Amino acid sequence: MRSFSYVSAPDVPAALAAVAGSPGAKFLGGGTNLVDLMRQDIERPTTVVDITRLPLTGVEELPDHTLRIGALARNSQVAAHPLLRTRYPVLAQAILNGASAQLRNMATIGGNLVQRTRCLYFYDRAAACNKREPGAGCAAVGGFTRNHAILGVSEHCLAAHPSDLCVALAALDATIEVESTRGVRRIPVEEFHRLPGGTPQVETALAPDELITAVELPPLAAASRYRKVRDRASYAFALVSVAAALRVDGDRIGEVRLALGGVATKPWRAREAERVLLGAPATAESFARAADAELAAAATTPENAFKVGLARRTIVATLSRLAEESA
Repeated sequence: MRSFSYVSAPDVPAALAAVAGSPGAKFLGGGTNLVDLMRQDIERPTTVVDITRLPLTGVEELPDHTLRIGALARNSQVAAHPLLRTRYPVLAQAILNGASAQLRNMATIGGNLVQRTRCLYFYDRAAACNKREPGAGCAAVGGFTRNHAILGVSEHCLAAHPSDLCVALAALDATIEVESTRGVRRIPVEEFHRLPGGTPQVETALAPDELITAVELPPLAAASRYRKVRDRASYAFALVSVAAALRVDGDRIGEVRLALGGVATKPWRAREAERVLLGAPATAESFARAADAELAAAATTPENAFKVGLARRTIVATLSRLAEESA
């Protein structure tokens, strides 16, 4: 373990000041990702700013029926909240499909948004990884890629984004509130995570001195569901996951939200599939056609080509179930 300074922040201004005054500082919430990466000598913060005392744990409904979730709310707390379970089941289901109960009891909403990839090459310090060491190359290119992405990849990185929660947030058009000593800004969740391009180490739109303070969910007037396909029933990351919301008006699709996990380098909002589906009949044929349109851009390897068919079937199954519920 490398030496580092430790600061326990009593309030948000103190936390922001501590990070602004210490280049290389990192915020510590639940610690379920940061501490692991420090032990692996991948993250090397000069200062750890403990933010667990900050008053950012609430879940509240705003006057316009937006739901505001504090960034330090524990995943298990959010998944069990009555408003989440009734209005946004897709989010509650996504959280409950992630990690173990012990981890969900520690992990925070804000920390989930900034967790780093679980790519084996990223964790293997003997392997080349542009996320860990920019310019080193990507050992996944030409390597074993069964768990890697097929959408949004570049020649510099194939790593799949690991989060379940973030896939649901992408489908829900969430907004991320962040704060620094310069003030507050709001980032649409679709713009929060970045594609790797030529800079895979830059994973989010968050500046180093910015703190996530809340996530806001707009009202949802559609049935929603999260479906995760993995190698075993628990404690495994997604091979393919689907977060979907659907409203059927008569026999036509009046509203649709679709996001994919396990198949992309960021939580993937399936905009092309949504375009195909809006106004179309709510049938398995429509769902399959939309899935094919979205997955046409997939860049596969021999090990992960199976994800195209698996994603197609999972999209169709999830939307078909929602169509039944909407009817």
